[in-house]
Amino acid sequence: MNWWRSLKQTMKINHKQTYNYASTFTPLLRYVTTRNLAVAMFVAVAFFGTTRGSEAEKTALGRGKAKEGQLSQGSLQVYSATDAFDDGGLPYYAHSSYVIYTTDEKLFKNVENHMSNSDEAPEIVTVLKGSHVIEARSERDGYVRVRVVIKRGLLTVQDLDGEQTDVQERPTVATYSRCAASW
Repeated sequence: MNWWRSLKQTMKINHKQTYNYASTFTPLLRYVTTRNLAVAMFVAVAFFGTTRGSEAEKTALGRGKAKEGQLSQGSLQVYSATDAFDDGGLPYYAHSSYVIYTTDEKLFKNVENHMSNSDEAPEIVTVLKGSHVIEARSERDGYVRVRVVIKRGLLTVQDLDGEQTDVQERPTVATYSRCAASW
């Protein structure tokens, strides 16, 4: 019976295991404040926001998860005819909308070509690389259909009264703006 008591005593003493996880991180917890968390989140968002899709495209293509045509894109900016908008004595000239078709005449995208009536810069849209047909209103010739060639990673600028140009690689903003002004 003595051995039973000693076993019970041993079990009572040894059955409780102490976990000391909090004590390991306690010194670090004194530095965790709302401000520090906000700074860490800002740095993380800024870092991950700068990553480009090109590396993701390469890995997705390598794994066979996507087709090349789905990932290869460029940008298009169309200088269509402008419509006057009077905002309390100050005239604005917003670009008219246009339609993008594929080469086999299927509708690809409708583009408003301005954010608001007072926006004079034409919209930059993302389009798959290759040949497309745009139908838009030009200042000189009315409604026209023009073939454009979109190159991967380039901004293609199409002036309906001029010519098509490829401007820069991976644009963030338009490098120039054409607006009609009445002086």
